[in-house]
Amino acid sequence: MDFLVLSTLTLIQDALAEIKRTEHIVLDIDGVPLDDAKTYQVFCDGQTFGIFQFESSGMRELLRKSKPQRLDDLIALNALYRPGPLKSGMVDDYVARKQGKTEVKYDLAALEPILADTYGVIAYQEQVMRIAAVLAGFTLGQSDVLRKAMGKKDPKVMAKQREAFLEGTKKKGISEKKATKIFELMEYFAGYGFNKSHSAAYALITYQTAYLKVFYPVEFMAALLTTEAGSTENVVKYIQEAKGHGIEVLPPDINVSEKSFSVDYAVDDALKNRKK
Repeated sequence: MDFLVLSTLTLIQDALAEIKRTEHIVLDIDGVPLDDAKTYQVFCDGQTFGIFQFESSGMRELLRKSKPQRLDDLIALNALYRPGPLKSGMVDDYVARKQGKTEVKYDLAALEPILADTYGVIAYQEQVMRIAAVLAGFTLGQSDVLRKAMGKKDPKVMAKQREAFLEGTKKKGISEKKATKIFELMEYFAGYGFNKSHSAAYALITYQTAYLKVFYPVEFMAALLTTEAGSTENVVKYIQEAKGHGIEVLPPDINVSEKSFSVDYAVDDALKNRKK
């Protein structure tokens, strides 16, 4: 079991609490629509400062190129944005296929439902397992053994797995030439393959933080600044981000400030009246 402690989960919880306190709205973050156009526009524009896993300069550039429009796209980008796939050209290939610049082809029709979400690119370990199960009749346990063997690149184990795969595909009526080509493709991509279930969980958190930033920007920024309060560099960066979105960030005040960064719409109204 791999237990990860994510400060972003605290950020989301703090934002929800602030939304409830200031706007009297009990927002079910797990029930927000996953197809919101405004939220995906944030990704397409690369405006992802403060968004979990997606705020590095390289990722923002990739977002602007790939134009994600669905959760599956975020899952794929989360899995592909790693040194191996980036250096191998997989990411460029994925973007070209997604944009229609490169035709998506499948060696067998049975591969399409397995690889359609990633435009024919093998991005996940689970895809390798499904290919082995569908084309060679592997059980899920056998498919997992193949996945591990490909990841470790043990020549002796790989030779046995190749033999078992070709034997299984032969029973399915697939030619040895085509089966060999598919196995070698799996072997190549398995070295860069990522765990989809992990990437999907991260992508969901990514989307939720983006949703909060779009629809509850003030509460989101307050929670973000609270989360990053221990880093002066990040606090300065996110204050500038808030100001760039027209959010007034006031200095601490012993008479009105809370323990954490908080939202005060009364102050906001007073500032507006002062400007009038």
